Amino acid sequence: MPEPLPLISAPAELERSPVVANNTMNRERGLTGVNSYARELGLDPLDQLAGRPAPSWLDLCSGEGRALREAAARLPADAILTGVDLVGPLPPRPAPPTVEEITGSVWSWTPSRTYDLITCVHGLHYVGDQLGVLARAAGWLAADGLLVAHFDPASVRRTDGTPAARPVLAALRAAGFAYSARHHRLSLRGGRRIALPFRYAGADPAAGPNYTGQPAVTSHYR
Repeated sequence: MPEPLPLISAPAELERSPVVANNTMNRERGLTGVNSYARELGLDPLDQLAGRPAPSWLDLCSGEGRALREAAARLPADAILTGVDLVGPLPPRPAPPTVEEITGSVWSWTPSRTYDLITCVHGLHYVGDQLGVLARAAGWLAADGLLVAHFDPASVRRTDGTPAARPVLAALRAAGFAYSARHHRLSLRGGRRIALPFRYAGADPAAGPNYTGQPAVTSHYR
């Protein structure tokens, strides 16, 4: 039987690694256009928020928060737009009144409300407990809200390094997620409590490039 891999289980240690402390993620990505959230997500976030009272959007791994700032200019004054990023805007600068930018870990941060839209554009590639974040985020959705996140099934492994993609995708689908293999996107409609049958064991930030061509983290589960 293969030996267990040396994995990093402490969030703070993993987040100090150069692969995770990525100050280029979503830096220049705007709301619409060639390099945009609309293109990466296959939907315009504003369409998802249209017609809602006090529309709310949570963007995990938001980088500079450019998409949120652009959305703020086109949404009502009572909109609630929250970005969470390990590095945050560089340099910090004043945000529009409807935008809250939180510099912190998506691993440990918890909101005090639910959201109509939750997005994570290529952010899970740098998270240790990807499944834990997905399960928690499902509970942050409004009853008719939408969660969309990029996800690489090849990045979830067992503790010995063997693939866990099949059972993980089966569990996610059983919990209500849909997965597009072509676009590497998970989606979930409607907030709910989710308990996935996996226990996080640690992550490997030295796993090398994933489908994006960029170095990424593999997440390992028992």
